[in-house]
Parts: sequence; structure tokens; C-alpha cells
Amino acid sequence: MLVLERETAFRDRVRGEYVHPWGVAEAQALGLYELLKQTCAYEARFRVARTTGMPPRPPRDLVATSPHRVGSLHFYHPMAQEVVLEAAAQAGATVQRGVAAAEVMPGPVPGVRVGTPGGERTYRARLVVGADGRTSNCRKWARFTVERDPDRMVLAGVLLDRLGAPEDCVSAFANPERGESAFAIPLGERRFRCYAGFYRQAGRQRRNGVKAMAGFVADSVSTGMPAEWFADAQAAGPLASFDCTETWVTHPFRAGVGLVGDAAAVSDPTFGCGLSLTLRDVRVLSQLLLAGSDWDEAGHAYAAEHDRYFGSIHRLIDWLIELQFEPGPAAAARRARAFARLADGNGRAPDIPGLGPEAPSDDAAYRNLFGEE
Repeated sequence: MLVLERETAFRDRVRGEYVHPWGVAEAQALGLYELLKQTCAYEARFRVARTTGMPPRPPRDLVATSPHRVGSLHFYHPMAQEVVLEAAAQAGATVQRGVAAAEVMPGPVPGVRVGTPGGERTYRARLVVGADGRTSNCRKWARFTVERDPDRMVLAGVLLDRLGAPEDCVSAFANPERGESAFAIPLGERRFRCYAGFYRQAGRQRRNGVKAMAGFVADSVSTGMPAEWFADAQAAGPLASFDCTETWVTHPFRAGVGLVGDAAAVSDPTFGCGLSLTLRDVRVLSQLLLAGSDWDEAGHAYAAEHDRYFGSIHRLIDWLIELQFEPGPAAAARRARAFARLADGNGRAPDIPGLGPEAPSDDAAYRNLFGEE
């Protein structure tokens, strides 16, 4: 196996560092869980969610209430990248760093043309896997069609040291009337990856750069996050915002080229499913490849299964945006009806942390959530 990595050294960017319990189960199946725990990952047993307009609930014990009996897993992304890349090399893969792909050539014997310090070179393989993110060139070169939702959520993130939030717990806050959300994800030793976002509205400012830190803190506190948590906090990385628009490829395999992770589908990062979906992509594709000799058949089977579980997550996230963030009188009326049902136990919100794509996402589940029987 040949792994081509463009970066010679990974650097901090604002991106996902959170794995839901259902994604932790995928890491366990891939043999990555213990490696990550021993090197760079931090596990939290609890999750607390506070929504303005809903009665407060005690923190959720993820180990006790999730089907896989695990907490959520978090890590500093550049360190995790180094760990996983080194593990690939230790497992026998040839790893080349500092090389940039110039073209992916789909076909019966697919190939990749790369630029190296010594000139261009073409590699041929039984299968090319593109894992190059939400702006994937592999996707473009292999002529996949990208579908896109309307623009809705915007999210800003920053790495903070000495935040005063609890370290055994992922903390999530939402203020539906203002269309706002905020999260504090512990990485250990009082370091947290924090996010604050909003439903796209005219006049709302995106937060970018060190001068926007005061606005970021104000946005976080506006959701209900305690202001005292930020008393001693200091930025330990860049502050940047990004669009959360969901994009995806239907059937992410064709002509010897498969897509995984954000190259295949970007779920709204407000709900933290990106890394869990990537781990499932890799687990499903690798198991199908190992199960037989027909890799074209395996690639198509992976793509069909990917459409199923991403489709489920996509529907569930649409519902949660409708429930928590959509503006306007009609959305407010739906929200009030759903919140009343959730408060008295007659409704049930999708269990994204515990069940992920296996949570019910059919019409009956929607009607149960919003009280539209």
C-alpha cells in the first residue's frame, strides 16, 4: 500500500477533534482505539446539553447509556495525524510525504500522477482512495458529481488553554431563539477545543483572528455557556470560522476510485459526526476489500452502504437544525411543540452520540419528534 501525504508537518487548523461513542466503536474495530488512547487521545465519560427553553437535565453518562459502553474520544488533530500515519508505516505501508497529487486517473487500472522534487511520477494501483477533504481534488479529477444543501450554519472554533469547563464532560449549549450553539470539548490538562456558531443571518459577524476573541467569548456566553469559564482562558491556536453546509457524493466509488471522509460527504460539523463517519468509511471499505478478490464489487458495495448511513445522518441533522436553529414563526411553533413533547417524555430526540446513523430516521421518527401524528 502506498500513502501519499502532501504535508511534511501537520499544523493546527480549526477542524474536528471529537469522536462520538458510535465512532469510538469504529476506532475499536479498526484497531486504532488503544493506539490513540495511549498516545494522544482523551476520553470523556459524560456529556451535558443545555438548551434555552428546555428544563436542565443532568449530565449524560455515555458509558452507561450508549450501546457500545464507551465515552467520547477527543484529540489534538495534528498529533493524531502523526500517530496514524506512523502506524500505517509500521503496518507495512510505504509513506511518502511532501508530494502533491497532480491528477487522479480513473479506469480499469486507476492511477495517480504526483509531483516530486525529482519531477512527476505516475503510480498505478488496483484501487485509489481519495481522503483529501471537503475540497477534494481527487473527487474532481475522478469526475464525481457533488451535491450541496442550502447554506445554513456557520461555526467558529479555537483551541483554548485554562478554560474553566469540566474536563470529564463534553459541554454543549444551544439558544434556539438566537439560532446559536457553543461547545467545549476537553483535550486534557485544561485544554479545550471550543466552538461557537449560529444559523446564517444578515448582520451576524463571522469570527476570525485574534482580534475576534472577545466576540467569540460573547457568542459562547450568549448560548448559556458560563462566562466564568473564560476568566483565565487563553487562545493556543488560530480562531477561524467556516461554513457548515453539507455536501456529498452519491455512490462515492467509480472506475477504481473510492472516496472516504469529507471527500465523500461533509456532514454539518455543528453535530460532530465528521470523524465518526470517516472511521466508519474506512472500516466498511477495508472489510469489504478483505472479504474477497473482486475490488470493483467491493467498492460498489461500500458506496451503497455509505449512501445508507450518510443518508441517515443527513436526515437526522436536518431535523436537529429545524428543531434547534431555524428562525421564523413557523419554526418557533414546531420547536415549542417538540420541546413540550421532549419535556414530558412523549417525544425522543435523535441519539446522535450513542446511535449515530442507526438512530431511527424514518417518517414515524420525525412525526414522533415534532408531534405531527
